[in-house]
Amino acid sequence: MFQRILVANRGEIALRVIRACRDMGIESVAVFSEADRGAPYLSLADQAICIGPGTASESYLNIPRIISAAEIGDVQAIHPGYGFLSENAHFAEVCRSCKIEFIGPPEQAMRRLGNKNAARKLAMEAKVRVVPGSEGLITEEEDALKLAHEMGYPVLIKAAAGGGGRGMRVAHNDISLKTGLASASQEAESAFKDGSVYLEKYIENPRHVEVQVLGDHYGNVVHLFERDCSLQRRHQKLVEESPAPNLPESVREDLCTSAVRLVKTAGYYSAGTVEFLLDKNNDFYFIEVNARIQVEHPVTELVTGIDLVQQQIRVAAGEKLAFTQDQIQTRGASIEVRINAEDPAAGFRPSPGLITKWQAPGGPGVRLDTHVSAGYRVPPNYDSLVAKLLVHRPSRNEAIAAMRRALAEFHVEGIKTTIPILRELIADKAFQQGKVDTTYIEREYLKKET
Repeated sequence: MFQRILVANRGEIALRVIRACRDMGIESVAVFSEADRGAPYLSLADQAICIGPGTASESYLNIPRIISAAEIGDVQAIHPGYGFLSENAHFAEVCRSCKIEFIGPPEQAMRRLGNKNAARKLAMEAKVRVVPGSEGLITEEEDALKLAHEMGYPVLIKAAAGGGGRGMRVAHNDISLKTGLASASQEAESAFKDGSVYLEKYIENPRHVEVQVLGDHYGNVVHLFERDCSLQRRHQKLVEESPAPNLPESVREDLCTSAVRLVKTAGYYSAGTVEFLLDKNNDFYFIEVNARIQVEHPVTELVTGIDLVQQQIRVAAGEKLAFTQDQIQTRGASIEVRINAEDPAAGFRPSPGLITKWQAPGGPGVRLDTHVSAGYRVPPNYDSLVAKLLVHRPSRNEAIAAMRRALAEFHVEGIKTTIPILRELIADKAFQQGKVDTTYIEREYLKKET
């Protein structure tokens, strides 16, 4: 087992990894930018090293500075968290070439799965159903128009690299396809340094269901069942839950075994998530793999009782999985909501600044993953996530009731947060009946803003 691990991230996920290390008797080295200097969670690490100014490209995305910090900290491994360099195959390769283990999948699997177009081909090889679309990248406008006419509008333009909804456009006609190709490519180039795009048939009003997988170096791969992440705003998840409501057991089994088959084909180990879209007939289609720990991983931890971050560390240290598929059981229902420093009443505009009041919820079945408290200043430099509020109860109805209670107790002042709209969403009858899809918020909530 490792003696010391560097955490190449910030905020909530950095604190999550630091705590996992502490529980395992492993020392942790945190890195921070000038924008995060003095953040309370840094004091919980055994050592903290500044790696540059607040701009992410000069700190959390700067590979040489992170490797230098790892050498100064004398670590055996680096945990990348999520975001930043977590799915950067080159970073994984650099770490391992420096004799520092990257706590994540092999770089070969990352390259095969990190590019959505390559992942589509791999899924087809593994006999996992994919959304109808282009066989390769779209390089000519004429080819895109021809394919769109064959499939029928609407179609979805997708960046081959990256994620988080960036580089994605829905086109309903020739004009929006032409403009969407250019804008999606430009956005992808800016965000991921890769402007390549491909085309898929747009599945209207789908559910978004993902499968948590975990593998070791010895070819053992298991799934930890599914999460429903359908409540989204412009491809950004707001609410996640497990098990997925109203999902036939036969579909759940097929979904989970398909995910395992895909990552086995890729030669994958560590934690990862295989994402699918489900149409109104519960037919599912593979869309992408997130080759890292997910923001919403605690949802799965609560229903399975398995600590995913600790499992990542154990796998990276060369340990075999300590359980088989038959030994993984789920218990009860879990729901997570994302508390972002954003103003839902102003188009979800970012709301950085000083938190003057932070009254956190508690009580039976409540878990709060956060790195902030009253007096913390949310910097404008990074993602707006400030907390993840979770509940775990014996049934979904009880989990919804607990989440409503927890959100009613949660009060934050000094900045705007997503708490008000989350209170509405959890009380929404369609959500309570498990009848929402990925476009529900745009249809029922964002239209109220205009």
